[in-house]
Amino acid sequence: MTPSFLHRLARVNPTTAFIGALVLLLAGLFLPGIVGALLLGVLAAGLAVLTFTTWPVQSGITRAVRLVLLSVLVAAVVAKAL
Repeated sequence: MTPSFLHRLARVNPTTAFIGALVLLLAGLFLPGIVGALLLGVLAAGLAVLTFTTWPVQSGITRAVRLVLLSVLVAAVVAKAL
């Protein structure tokens, strides 16, 4: 990750990021089959990038919560694809 990417990411409005992620999650859950799985996969990939980019500055409990959420999301992708 380049510093410019992280600086741009830090300037994103938290409300906009939340609404965007929520829309992506709901679309992925309600759209059928592989389309929903792909949307959830995009969300999981974004969460994975953010989790591992910020890993060094997170506390242990935050790391654990993020890993659990990422695991649940990946399980939803697999279940949706099947």
